[in-house]
Amino acid sequence: MSIYEEVEIEDLDYDPIKQIYTYPCPCGDKFSISLEALWDGEDIATCPSCTLRIEIIYDEEDLPPLPDDDDDDESEKNEEKKKGIEDDIAGNIDEGLAGVIKKSLIVK
Repeated sequence: MSIYEEVEIEDLDYDPIKQIYTYPCPCGDKFSISLEALWDGEDIATCPSCTLRIEIIYDEEDLPPLPDDDDDDESEKNEEKKKGIEDDIAGNIDEGLAGVIKKSLIVK
């Protein structure tokens, strides 16, 4: 596959919200490549409107860091917290009383 042009990453526009690098295409649209793709070693940006492609010249150490996947971390933290609360309840209330409380919570 042929490359239209080699472009230094400094010449691309970066949207930190969308985490996408873009560069104007001669057809009027924009070449685009995601930050994640660059971190994965991909260096070809494509234009969605035509067949042109550019090669991005960059060093990984010059890329912004990938954000942590907060959704998974939050979910895990919530599960750990829930488990900790359940353990506290089981440890501080005798089993008979815990059963009555659980049943009353279910009924409500």
